[in-house]
Amino acid sequence: MTVPHFFMCPISLDLIKDPVTLCTGQTYDRSSIEKWLAAGNLTCPVTMQKLQDPSMVPNNTLRHLIDQWLQIGPQFDPVYLSTIDSLASLKRILESGEASLEYKCETLQNIQALTEESQSGNSSLFQLGFFPLLLELLFGKVESRLSEGSAKFAEQALSCVLRLLSLGEYECLNMLREESKLESFQFLFDQGTSKIKRGLCQIIEAISSSLETRELCAKLGKNRKLLKELILLVHQTYGASEAGIKAISALCCLESNRENMVQEGGINGLLTYIYDAQRHERNLAPKAMATIELLLGLESAKEALINDPNGIKALIKMVFRVSDHQGSESAIRSLMIICTDSLQAREEAIGAGVLTQLLLLLQSQCSGRTKTKARMLLKLLGSKWDEEPKHL
Repeated sequence: MTVPHFFMCPISLDLIKDPVTLCTGQTYDRSSIEKWLAAGNLTCPVTMQKLQDPSMVPNNTLRHLIDQWLQIGPQFDPVYLSTIDSLASLKRILESGEASLEYKCETLQNIQALTEESQSGNSSLFQLGFFPLLLELLFGKVESRLSEGSAKFAEQALSCVLRLLSLGEYECLNMLREESKLESFQFLFDQGTSKIKRGLCQIIEAISSSLETRELCAKLGKNRKLLKELILLVHQTYGASEAGIKAISALCCLESNRENMVQEGGINGLLTYIYDAQRHERNLAPKAMATIELLLGLESAKEALINDPNGIKALIKMVFRVSDHQGSESAIRSLMIICTDSLQAREEAIGAGVLTQLLLLLQSQCSGRTKTKARMLLKLLGSKWDEEPKHL
C-alpha cells in the first residue's frame, strides 16, 4: 500500500509514527526530529528557518488520520485524500523562498477555494500546520514599508488565520511574544488597510479570551503605541470602529491593562463613540458603555470622564434609548459611581437632563432590575442635592 507523501516524515521518508509539529508549522516523526536536534542542528529541516522555539507539539489530528488510513486502507476517502494532497502541495509553495508574492496570493486564493468546498476544510489546514506557517508569513519579517502586493497578501493570509481561529487553538499566537514578531504586528496595524486592522483586532480578541495567551494579552496591554492605534480606530468608519471597540473591550478584561488604556485616552475614545452613536447608527454603544463601567474602578478613569466635555452627556444618552435598553443599566451604574463623590458630576447630570431620562426609563418596558437601579440613582441625586448648601 503506497504511503501518501503527507503521511511521510520529511527526514526519514518513512510513515510518521509519532507526529510532532515545530514552531515553523512543519510536522516530523518525533524520533527523527529529536535526532536532528540532538546533532546540534538549530534549524527546521524543511524550511531551514532558525528555530526560535525548539519545542515540539504533538499533532494529534494527523496521528488520528494516519491511524484511520492504516485501518481502512484503500477505502480511505479518496476525495479527502486528494484535498489533503492538494493542500500539502500548496503549502510547499507558501514555504518556498522562490515563489513570488503574487504567486503566493494566488495560492492563498486556491487554498480558500479548496477548503470552502470541503466540510473539514479548516481542520485539514490545521493538521497540515498551516496555522503557524501563516502566522510566520504574516509576522516573521518586519517591513520598512507596506507595498500594495504585501497588503493584499496580508489580507488574504489574515482571512485564513481568522478561519483557523474558529477552531479555538490559540497557543500558536504566543509567537507574538517575540519582540520582532510583535513589532511586525504593530507595523501592520500602523500601515495596514482597514481590512487588515479589523483582522488584527479579531486576533487581539482571541488572545484576550484564552488562558493560554494571558501573558501575551498583558504584553499587548503594555504596548502604548498599539493602544493609541486602537483608540484612533474607534473614530473611523463603521466596521473599523466596531472592531476597535471589541478589541479595546477584550484587552480591558485583564485588569493590568486598564490603567494604560485610560492613560492613552481610552475613556475619551469610548465616550466619543457613544456620543456619536445615534448619528452613525452604531450598535456597539452598549459594549463601549460596559467597558467604561469596568474602567471606572480606576480613579484616573473617573477623572478622565468628568473632565471630558461630553462625558456625562454620553452616559445620559445611554440611560434611555428609544430603540433598545441595552447599556441602560451599565450607564446608570456608571453615573452612580461618578455622582457619589462628585458634586460637579451631579450638577452636570441634572443640568443635562438625567432626571427626564430616568423617568422615561421607568415608564418603559426595561427589566425590573434596571428600573431598580434607576430608582437608586434618582434617590442618590435627590439626597445628595439636598445635602449640599443652596447656591441659588
